[in-house]
Order: sequence, then structure tokens, then C-alpha cells
Amino acid sequence: MTPFRAVRLSSMAALASLALAACSEGPAAPSDKAPPQEVSVVALEPTPRPVIRELPGRIAPTRIAEVRARVSGIVVSRNFEQGTDVKEGDVLYELDAKPFEIDLQAQQAALDRATAVLQQEGQNAKRAQALLPSRAIAQAQYDTAIATLRQAEADVAARQADVARARLNLDYTKVRAPISGRIGRALVTEGALINSADATNMATIQRLDPIYADFTQSVAELNQLRREFARGDLEEVAPGAAKVRLVLDNGELYPYHGRLLFSEATVDPGTGQVTLRGEFPNPKMELLPGTYVRVQIEQGIDPDALSVPQQAVRRNDAGGSELFLVRDDNRATMAPVRLGRVVDNQWLVLDGVKPGDRVIVDGFQKFVAGDVINPKPWQAAVTRRAETEAPRREANADENISTR
Repeated sequence: MTPFRAVRLSSMAALASLALAACSEGPAAPSDKAPPQEVSVVALEPTPRPVIRELPGRIAPTRIAEVRARVSGIVVSRNFEQGTDVKEGDVLYELDAKPFEIDLQAQQAALDRATAVLQQEGQNAKRAQALLPSRAIAQAQYDTAIATLRQAEADVAARQADVARARLNLDYTKVRAPISGRIGRALVTEGALINSADATNMATIQRLDPIYADFTQSVAELNQLRREFARGDLEEVAPGAAKVRLVLDNGELYPYHGRLLFSEATVDPGTGQVTLRGEFPNPKMELLPGTYVRVQIEQGIDPDALSVPQQAVRRNDAGGSELFLVRDDNRATMAPVRLGRVVDNQWLVLDGVKPGDRVIVDGFQKFVAGDVINPKPWQAAVTRRAETEAPRREANADENISTR
């Protein structure tokens, strides 16, 4: 063997030994386990919360009146603008007054004649009374004079009533607004013949401020409320403190609070519901009669309600509600719950949890049930957004300064 070949063989043997050593060592194992994932949690605390029912309703005017003439006649003028506000007593229409003026003159003439007769009979009665002691006239003549005087007085009273009626009918030729409010379209025009016997509707006036909201609630819900009050699960709202809110068709809350006026004492046999009425201010005339609304009414107070943010609730395959809880060993566990209604963007939890439980609000993609987690107090989205955007704004400001 030549020296060159011996050196070459020895070099190859050394490389092979190095390769075997490298293969025997394998990849380096991690030195530490991954830390628990950080999630946001909220601790359940009993809090008094109102019992709010959202019910369907319709807007109705507080007062409504149909304008009708009390006498028959021809319409000669219309004195209002359609769709405007009118005051009680405003003259809306005028009927032809000439026939009623003539009738008033005739009744006044009849009154004057009756008055003259009364004066004559009064003088006759005085003379008869003066002659009676001397027996110049018989008692029967005196009685007749007195009776004739009483008839003349009655005739004057009747003629006075006729004059008052004629004057009233003349005044009725001016059709006035029976209430204050907003008047709708004119239903008759100049030249129309109005017959009081037909009770022709000439226009409609509605009072819109304040305004009513009529809504219905099932008698089953009312009975459930009574049972909850009887068991002590709910506390009654103080008298006169019932709050009523309106939800408009676009989902926004009406800016003005209302007050509950009454609840019907009779159940509708067809629907099994009772009617309730609330009164609301309407200074801007935003609410019009017939508008569909949702009415939120506070009917009680739950003194120890448990609630969780809406994003904390999970839905399972069966459609049930679940919450992720943090056990004492900081492991996540799933708990089925029964939910109530939403109040202030929070679900009321009826069953499945207890005070002091820690509920996971977000970070669900970081773990599965049974994992060890690192719970941190939950903050509202607005607060977290403000905290995260503030450093970003400062960084952008620094960057702009450095660029300039």
C-alpha cells in the first residue's frame, strides 16, 4: 500500500466516525414547556338588575276629535291650513249665516210682541187688584186677570228661549275646533252642503304631545311575574316609578322616557293578552299615530342577578348555552347554563353558575377544556381599544416627528 492511499483511507474513516456520532445525538430537545395561555375572565357577582319586558305596541293620540257641524248649511269658507296646529275654539269653517240671521230676527220680534202683551196684562192685573177690595169686580174676574198675567210671563220666557236658540244656531255657523292639536286634511270644501243630521266629518284633530303607546302582554307573563313576586325572586318597583321606553323601527331607543298609565283588567279572549298604555313626550312630533314600536317596560327588580358579557356565551351543537369556567387549579372547564334575557348587553344567567365563579370572556381560540390557562381580569372592549391605540398613536407621532 502506498503512503498516499493510507492517508486517504484514514481520512475517510475519521469522517465516517464523525457522521455516526452526529446521528447518534439526534435533535436537541426543548428545555422548558410552553407557558399557559393568557385569557380574560370576569368573576360573577350578584347585582340588582331590572326586569325589563319588550312588548309590541302602536302609537295613539292622547286626544282625537272629528270636526262636525251642529247646524245644516252651505260651506262658504275654510279658515285653516291642512296639517297645521290649531287651538281649541279656532274657527275652522264658516257656513252661510243669512238664514240663521233671519230666524234670529223673527224670534226677536216674537219676543218683543210677547213682552208687550206681558206689560198689558200686568197693568190689567194691577187694576183688578185695586178694585177687588171695593167689590167693583168679582173674584172670578180677578183670578182670570192673574192667570192671564202668568200666561203672558210664560210666553215671554218661551220667546226668550227661542231667541237664545236662534242666536246659538247663528253662532254654530262658525264651526270651531273642539280641541287643540294637529288638524289633518280637509274632508269638505267650499260650496258643500252640510247636513247636521248626517253628522258629516269635516276634518280630524289629534293631540300628539304627549302621545300614547298602547301595547299588549300575555296574561301568562303577568301571572309568572306575580309568582316571582310571591316567592321573593323579584322586588316590586316603587309606586309611580315604573319606567317605560320606546324602541323605534330602526332599533334606536326613543330619547324620552315615558310613564305607565294603566293596565286593562280584562283579558282579550281571542289572544290571551291584556292591554297596557304608556304616555310619552313628543315635542318634535317624531311619533305619529299608527306607528309600530317596541315598548320596554320595567316590571320589577331582580336583587341578586348574575350576568355575563354576551361574548362569553358559547353555543353547542344541540343549540344549548355554555360557559367556560376557570377552576381553582386554573384549568378551563365547560358548564351548561340556562340564560334569561339581555340587559345592558349582558346575558342574565338563571342556572348553571354561582356567585364567585370565574367566567372566561375571550381568548377561546387559545385553549380547550382541561388546559391550564393564565386568567387575567377582563376589560370592556372600549377600554382595551383605548389602551392599545394610545401607544400606537404615540408611535405614529414619534415617526412623523423623526420624518420631518
